[in-house]
Amino acid sequence: MNDVSASGSSPAPRRRARVRAPELVGKGGWLNTGGSALTLADLRGRIVLLDFWTFCCINCLHVLDELRELEQKHSDTVVTIGVHSPKFVHEAEHTAVVDAVERYEVHHPVLDDPELATWKQYAVRAWPTLVVIDPEGYVVAQHAGEGHAHAIEKLVEELEAEHAAKGTLRRGDGPYVAPEPVATDLRFPGKAVTLDSGNFLVSDTTRHQLVELAADGESVVRRIGGGERGFGPESFNEPQGLALIPNGRIAVADTVNHAIREFTPASGAVETLAGTGRQWWQGSPAHGPALDVALSSPWDVAWWHDRLWIAMAGVHQLWTYDPKTRTVAVAAGTTNEGLVDGPATEAWFAQPSGLAATEDRLWVADSETSALRYVERDGDGDGFVVRTAVGTGLFDFGHRDGPAGQALLQHPLGVTALPDGSVAVSDTYNHALRRYDPATGEVTTLATDLREPSGAVLVGDDIVVVESARHRLTRLRLPDEAVRVESVAHRTQRAATDVAPGALRLDVVFEAPKGQKLDTRYGPSTRLLVSATPPELLAEGAGAGTDLGRELVLADGVTEGVLHVSAMAASCDDAPEIEYPACHVHQQDWGVPVRVTGSGAGRLGLVLAGLDA
Repeated sequence: MNDVSASGSSPAPRRRARVRAPELVGKGGWLNTGGSALTLADLRGRIVLLDFWTFCCINCLHVLDELRELEQKHSDTVVTIGVHSPKFVHEAEHTAVVDAVERYEVHHPVLDDPELATWKQYAVRAWPTLVVIDPEGYVVAQHAGEGHAHAIEKLVEELEAEHAAKGTLRRGDGPYVAPEPVATDLRFPGKAVTLDSGNFLVSDTTRHQLVELAADGESVVRRIGGGERGFGPESFNEPQGLALIPNGRIAVADTVNHAIREFTPASGAVETLAGTGRQWWQGSPAHGPALDVALSSPWDVAWWHDRLWIAMAGVHQLWTYDPKTRTVAVAAGTTNEGLVDGPATEAWFAQPSGLAATEDRLWVADSETSALRYVERDGDGDGFVVRTAVGTGLFDFGHRDGPAGQALLQHPLGVTALPDGSVAVSDTYNHALRRYDPATGEVTTLATDLREPSGAVLVGDDIVVVESARHRLTRLRLPDEAVRVESVAHRTQRAATDVAPGALRLDVVFEAPKGQKLDTRYGPSTRLLVSATPPELLAEGAGAGTDLGRELVLADGVTEGVLHVSAMAASCDDAPEIEYPACHVHQQDWGVPVRVTGSGAGRLGLVLAGLDA
């Protein structure tokens, strides 16, 4: 294995002390086990894969999909355990975790750990993180971020052979017990649009279908799609956003297929407009013929300025599809996750998940920053600029009305333009419909007691809300007076890492999977980007580079903050006889809260893949 240090060198392998896996504990208890609590002793003899996730995190959802094939192939030796570790307050609610497990078809046991007890025991620093435990109960590997399924499968095969020879491998059925299915017409719907007939078209996300409902919003007219995951003409895979386009058809954000589809209401035909069915990775083309360029978890779509705009949640960007040239291109965002305004090509987003177009602005529900943002023409040229109306960053959220500069949202997934020039925000994790008025700069609450609203459409004087976790559409009369609610503010609660003042050594650990090496054919195969909140926390060391290690200097007088670290490494097959080696990209973003104290550490180690010595 190649252990990459700051210089990119590959020292000889080091022997590490074997670390016994800590017990699995979580105040919320267990899901998908038929009511039984599991212990590591119960799992002895099996290879255990812990998946630390939270359901707001698009990278965590990518990993759920990456692991499905491995789980099926090694079902008699591998037990995957999801450890749900919340970021947002709503994610600490047990019923919300139950919903998420069904919504995303998690077919393995899940430990609900609302207080992050197991997260702390395993010293996890990022969502998602995967930890591999061998059949004797020892931690043998840790991986942060996406793109590790191939490496984990190779490790699983090694562990199967090793422990079969030792007699310590136990094969058989796992502890997963499927919950009882619930009969409803919709199951976790995502978005909706109105058709020319007055009917509604709804993305029935968990059932992988589109559903046409009558104008009453309840009666099913027809279903489009077979109801199973797929990428054929009769299939979808967790569809979300919908948009009417000028040819009278509907554009569909087919999220887990990483594609944009087109639905023709008259014939029921489904075609693919953009995407290959595979996920976009760093280094892949970001513009070109639409059917040749990979996309990454498109979550919503909207028609604006003669193009279809795409909220590309998986890479924190906005893309466009041009129907005249049948091409796609990045329109805004750098793939860095955060809240940075300015010229569209320099702006940062964080899982944009909702779009609404007006004549002058494209409104964006930027979910992970709990923000309402917008794109508009740059007054000095033909380009676009990104601005923020509500929201401050990745870690501040809540339910607070008033002036936009101090108002708070919590992980909004939808935005709807209203006739008076204001916008309604589906404030998903606050279970509310909010309103922002650009004329006054005020944020108010239109309705509460909505269960995870994810989108809304106007119908006359009413607004019809997609109540995703109640599996229905709910019609509301737009009120003349906004509802007032008690203000609540939150910050993401994670234990801060104590670091010493002054110099701080940052090391991102990456071990290439067995049989692979760093891909240096076209230059450096690693990338590291470092920033801080507040920016004044770092006196030296911010910015981009190619080494997975860096000397940082913390500024005098700043006692706490968050270090933002983004790392990427590419590895390829190392066998010289392979003419076309398979290559893989490993990447992860960390937001590490730090507290500066005299007794703190002088080194911060983050594991991308492997174990930190």
